[in-house]
Amino acid sequence: MPELPEVETTRRGIAPHIAGRRIVDVRVREARLRWPVPADLGETLTGRRLTDVRRRGKYLLLDFDEGTLIAHLGMSGSLRICKPGFPPRKHDHVDLVFEGDICLRYHDPRRFGCLLWTAEPPERHPLLAALGPEPLDKAFDGAHLHRLAAGRNTAVKSFIMDSRVVAGVGNIYANEALFRAGIHPARPAGKISLARYRNLGEHIAEVLAASIEQGGTTLRDFVNESGAPGYFKQVLRVYDRAGQPCRVCGEPIRCMRLGQRATYYCPRCQR
Repeated sequence: MPELPEVETTRRGIAPHIAGRRIVDVRVREARLRWPVPADLGETLTGRRLTDVRRRGKYLLLDFDEGTLIAHLGMSGSLRICKPGFPPRKHDHVDLVFEGDICLRYHDPRRFGCLLWTAEPPERHPLLAALGPEPLDKAFDGAHLHRLAAGRNTAVKSFIMDSRVVAGVGNIYANEALFRAGIHPARPAGKISLARYRNLGEHIAEVLAASIEQGGTTLRDFVNESGAPGYFKQVLRVYDRAGQPCRVCGEPIRCMRLGQRATYYCPRCQR
């Protein structure tokens, strides 16, 4: 699944091409996404000017005058800039055509993503209303994690992946941040000290920021808006490295399942 860095990379890639431009056409080839594309989306969007492209957790928010298009890339979706006449590929489900002969094309092989319109402030939408703070914002830190973890026995990896705790920390980066903080992913969230949570909060922000700078992590389907892969996977320390030596101590990296997710850790470095 595209995670926060991949979504942020996409936001940064598409925004300069479309911000400030008006929609002149909407082409829906397949409306059956996770939630159906609104039948009147073309009528709603045509003529509206895009004022901003934002991100909230793993959601992209395309702000128009008097409304917002909420986009999620699902398990394997992507957004690309192309010419409106460029032949669509299989699974190119929706085109947003902007003035200036620019097309924003939504591609989603598994159709687990969404394109939903709201005329209300998007922060009130049910998909966004319960999200925790952004991990790259000043409102997020280890003290926030420590406060919410009090009395909880759930594994710390599952805890930091809960979008109500912090928005957008997915599986890849939870593995990486816990390794860098030296915390075993199965340790109960409520039994970790404030000092260790402060360290973990810093590493969550650092690993996400580093991946954004390198264009996102290429895993299976992800490419950015131009079709080019990211490069952060080349420096992942534990994720998808089961059986390989730890880059710090040489102990073989292990893999287990937590919350039905593959979880990678070093048995020597993480306690």
